[in-house]
Parts: sequence; structure tokens; C-alpha cells
Amino acid sequence: MDEFDYVVVGGGTAGSVVAARLSEDPSVSVCLLEAGPSDLGDDNVLRLNRWMSLLGSGYDWDYPVVPQERGNSFLRHARAKVLGGCSSHNSCIAFWAPAEDLDEWAAMGLDGWSAADCFPLFRRLEDNDAPGDHHGRDGPVRIRTVPPEDPCGRAVLTACEEAGIPVTPFNTGTTVLRGANWFQINAREDGTRCSASVAYLHPVMDSRPNLRVRTELRAKRLVLDEDRRCVGVDYLPPDLVRTLRVHARREVIVSCGAIDTPKLLMLSGIGPAAHLRESGVEVLVDSPGVGQNLQDHPEGVIMWNAEQPMVTTSTQWWEIGIFAATESGLDRPDLMFHYGAVPFDLNTYRRSYPTSENAFCLTPNVTRARSRGTVRLASRDFRDKPRVDPRYFTDGYDMEIMTRGLLLARKIAARPALALWAGAELAPGPDVHSDDELAGYVRETHNTAYHPACTVRMGPPEDPDAPLDPQLRVKGVRGLRVADGSAMPFLIAVNPCVTTMMIGEKCADMLVRRHP
Repeated sequence: MDEFDYVVVGGGTAGSVVAARLSEDPSVSVCLLEAGPSDLGDDNVLRLNRWMSLLGSGYDWDYPVVPQERGNSFLRHARAKVLGGCSSHNSCIAFWAPAEDLDEWAAMGLDGWSAADCFPLFRRLEDNDAPGDHHGRDGPVRIRTVPPEDPCGRAVLTACEEAGIPVTPFNTGTTVLRGANWFQINAREDGTRCSASVAYLHPVMDSRPNLRVRTELRAKRLVLDEDRRCVGVDYLPPDLVRTLRVHARREVIVSCGAIDTPKLLMLSGIGPAAHLRESGVEVLVDSPGVGQNLQDHPEGVIMWNAEQPMVTTSTQWWEIGIFAATESGLDRPDLMFHYGAVPFDLNTYRRSYPTSENAFCLTPNVTRARSRGTVRLASRDFRDKPRVDPRYFTDGYDMEIMTRGLLLARKIAARPALALWAGAELAPGPDVHSDDELAGYVRETHNTAYHPACTVRMGPPEDPDAPLDPQLRVKGVRGLRVADGSAMPFLIAVNPCVTTMMIGEKCADMLVRRHP
């Protein structure tokens, strides 16, 4: 029998962490199943400055969204199909979660998830070059501050100061309400991304006989016995013909991400009963919250032709972040911008907006978006892509914040510091002024910051709409947990990659305590 103590489904941002940490105990056997290929030695993945070429590539599940009532129906959700998951696919912007977010998680009944509980895990996972006694120095994930080598980026930061947004360091332990700076990134000095797979798996894959990392194996369903205990996983090997099964003596941990984790649970009979029946799936556990509560950071774009030559080399082309609170009394920013030293016409060009190969942009995103979407099965066939419906801008608050972001971006670009850089506004263009005009532009052209989350959220044990308890256990099933961004009760206000690694650390700790 193909049997291990633990089976981790999904070798992504959290799954890589869980598998590596559990296998530190040589008496414990761990099998990690990943649908995509290995990233070992693959510069297409490992070279961070190539990350944008991964979008829509063979390393991308490339999920479309269903037609959007108030958003961009052409948008695609990039989800990584490679070891390391989205940490092998993204721009490696590295943030600790705001303390206010984690403390709110705890206040919602999630014991053990406060900032005081979680900040030590950030410290444990990182090797950070920033000052501060709170930072870790010997963790597996190299985190460093982007060097200030882009002259247009330096001008952007000066323009922010002229607009009343101070240059402020990130990851100090205090949430930045209004401030801008070069990002911290999880990448090594030689330009190699320090993804979850690079940091946690690469150093041990050949030295731990108790850890099996199996790539290009696609999970079909979770196996539950008559007592509703998860005892294994059925998967399809590379020949795409014969279904095989791997058994778990202790527990199965699902770490497939905010789109594929609810899909796998539903294919396995765990989800909203009516939807499962409509899809032809036998209902084993009626869990109405599976696939609900989809949250994201919707992202707009405003782009200018550059009057001087833009940089031709970069760490990852998106090196600066800007935070703003658009009203008084907030304890977290409601706007975040990424500065891109590249034209970002992914969604504007098809709408006939002008473009340039020498351009820069600011991309405001709504950090606390209120719109809620769903992930649903397209059919009972595991090969079919799920139906992803983010329902962007169905809550009017999100559009209000986004339009404020576009106006603030224009204010920054109009400062004297950018006079030698900011040429013609390419999109939305100088003739688009009113709130209605800006909203129409956003609905046509907005993107996502690629941060879907919360589709299998944690909640207190008595919450019937929360599929997970605070220990990440799937309610109604024994021996099954979820560890990835889908478990978040609400999406944190910053880029969530390092927080997802922290969830992996937290899950491993829970399992070690549960099975001494």
C-alpha cells in the first residue's frame, strides 16, 4: 500500500512549508502531491525578473472569470501550475500581515491567530535584511529591501512626499496608513526568487528519505471512509490513464489555493449540498461555506508615457508600494498602489487606449474590498476549470475607493518631482474626469492583484458557514485540514504571500502538537 503519515495535496506557498516542517521529524513520513512540474533548475520560474512571462503560460492554470455584472469580464486569474505554487509565479512582494488584521481574526473567534500568536511565525520563517529586533535573521525565506536603482522610481517617491505621502519603511511592526517606499521582496541577491519551494523544499528534497515530493500528479478527489475520516487521495499520474491512491495514516492537508481547494473539496462531496447535487456529486458533508466568500484586491491602472528612458533591468519591475487612507479614523489603509516601471496595457489595449513601450504606471487596489464572490464546479469532471465569479464592484464601496485611487495617482504624477518623467496620460487619459467616467473606465479595464482568498474560511466551531475551525480542520470530517489562502476569514490589507507561508508554519505546528 502507498501509505504515509501525512499527505499534503498541493506543493504551493503553504503546502511546501507544511511538508518541509513535518518532515523535520525523521520518524514521520510525508508525501507531497503537486499537479505542476518541479521548479528545480528551471530559470523560467526561478529568475524573478521573468515573472510576468509566466502569466498565461504553461505554468499557469489561467482561470477565466464568469461574465461580470460590474467588472471586467476579460480578466484572467493566474494560478500557478508548478512546485512552489503562486510563490513561484508572483512578483515576490513580501509583507507581514498588519497586526490589526490578525487581531481582528482573533476577535472573530479564531483563538491562536492574533498578532501576538502569529508574529513569531513571521520571524521564524524569515532571513530579513531590514533593521529591527522583531525581524528573523536565520529563517529559510530570504527577504530583502529592493535597492533604489530606478531613477523614475526615486522620482515617484519624491513626488509622493510632495503630495503629503511620506517615505516610510515597511515591515516595521507598525501598519503604514499613509506612506511609500521600495518594497521588500522574498528573493536572493542573485535575482533568484525565494519561493516556498526554493526556501523550504530545495535544501531537503534529496536528503530526507521520509519526504516524497511527487510532481505532475493531479488530485482527483479526497477519499473518506464510512466514518467520514479522510484516509487518502486519488490522483492521476502523468500517463493520464490510471487513477492511483495514496493513503494517509494520520491526516491529509489540502493546500491547493483559493480556487482549487474548494474545487477539490466539492469534487470530494464536501460543499453546498444543492450545488453538489446539481453537479452530480454525492453529498458527504453539507458545508455551505465551501466556495463562498471569495475575496480579492481589485486593481486599476493609470499609465503615463515616460519622457525619459525607463530602466531596462529590474528586480521584478514592480518595486515601490504606496499606501493611503482616504478618510480619517481608519486603522488600516484602504488603498495600496504598486508602481510599475513597465507599460501595463494587459487590459487597456484591447479597449483601444493608447500604449507605449516606454511608460510607467500606478495601479491602485482596494485593500479592504467588500464585494464577495464564489467558486463553483463547472461539472463533476475534475478536468474542467471551475467557475470563478469574483463579483467585482458589486459593492459600491469598492468603486468609490478605486476612483479615489485614480485621482490620488494623478495628484502624485502632477508633482514637480515627476515633471521630467510623466508625459501624456495614456490610460484613462486626460479627458476622463467625472466619477462616472472613471468608474466606466475601471469596469472595462481593471485587473486583479492576483490575491484571491477566503473561499474555505476559518471560523469559530459554532459558525455553520465557516468550513474550517480555528485549527484549520474541515468541519464534519476527521483527519482533514486546509492550509492556504482560502482559510483566511477575510483578506489581509497587503500582498498575502508571506502570510500564506505563515499559515503553513501554523498548520505544521498544530499537527506536531496533535501527533507527538
